[in-house]
Amino acid sequence: MEGGGRPSAAQAVLLAASTAITALLYSVYRQKARVARGLEGARKVRLDGDLRAVLLEAPGRCVPYAVIEGVVRSVKETLSSQFVENCKGVVQRLTLQEHKMVWNRTTHLWNDYEKIIHQRTNTTPFDLVPAEDGAGVTVRVMKPLDAAELSLETVYEKFHPSVQSFTDVIGHYISGERPKGIQETERMLKVGTALTGVGELVLDNATIKLQPPKQGMPYYLSTLDFESLLQKQESSVRFWKILTVVFGFATCAILFFLLRKQYRHHRERQHLRQMQEEFRQAQERLTNAEGGETLKNTCVVCLSSTKSCVFLECGHVCSCHECYQALPEPKKCPICRQGITRVVPLYNS
Repeated sequence: MEGGGRPSAAQAVLLAASTAITALLYSVYRQKARVARGLEGARKVRLDGDLRAVLLEAPGRCVPYAVIEGVVRSVKETLSSQFVENCKGVVQRLTLQEHKMVWNRTTHLWNDYEKIIHQRTNTTPFDLVPAEDGAGVTVRVMKPLDAAELSLETVYEKFHPSVQSFTDVIGHYISGERPKGIQETERMLKVGTALTGVGELVLDNATIKLQPPKQGMPYYLSTLDFESLLQKQESSVRFWKILTVVFGFATCAILFFLLRKQYRHHRERQHLRQMQEEFRQAQERLTNAEGGETLKNTCVVCLSSTKSCVFLECGHVCSCHECYQALPEPKKCPICRQGITRVVPLYNS
């Protein structure tokens, strides 16, 4: 604590940073909790012959947040894998990722570094259909790339290591970067994949569409079943809640420490004022006693005993014998600070 009981700059910064982190974590927790509550309250509909009737009865022929499970089926042509034969899908993502080692000048260690140097995503329209054939009900999936959890299966992955000469190795050590190679990956949403969709379900003319919701809720296209998806979101909520509580307790501990220091400083100041007031009252009592004669003959050091010493060579009479004995060596007159060569006792008749 600084003078006046105020916290130091470091303590103030620590309290402000802890409070800001706690507020940020609480904001994320509230958002995650809102998403989990919305997902839990989503309306579960079945992909069967009654789905069209359900939408016809709904306001605006729309269910704002619905859960539906089905199997992926392409509307027109399908996308073929570039590396795997007879692998068909409706979403294809090709990625080239660079792997290298980068020298950290602070820790003096080589750290792994990854960077996507090229990525291309291809899509084709697709529907969700019942797992059992013959129902004849389909749901068109709109804007699949906007989904928060678009589950793509890795169908091909290959790492191409870098070929380096001795000169390249020396140059890499000088530059602080050592290429390791390029990783080539292909991910696809394959035809026939069981998918759980969570979003806005709307009947548009004769087509039933699943699209991103308009209420700010997330859009899901996941290979997990609904219960697993809900448990995953609830686990995320618990994680952020624990972080918020931990940082909240830390903030409270810092605040309690600073308030305790402030209280102790206040008590010390209050005690000092009390002592000063008692001293002032004692001086007033001495001044008022016997018309001021008692104060006039009182030792200027202790203000309680009677003056009983004459200091030579200055001649001042200002101290009792006990206070004279307590003066530090070399002894000097408390009035004029002149050295005391000898002391003559003073007798009052």
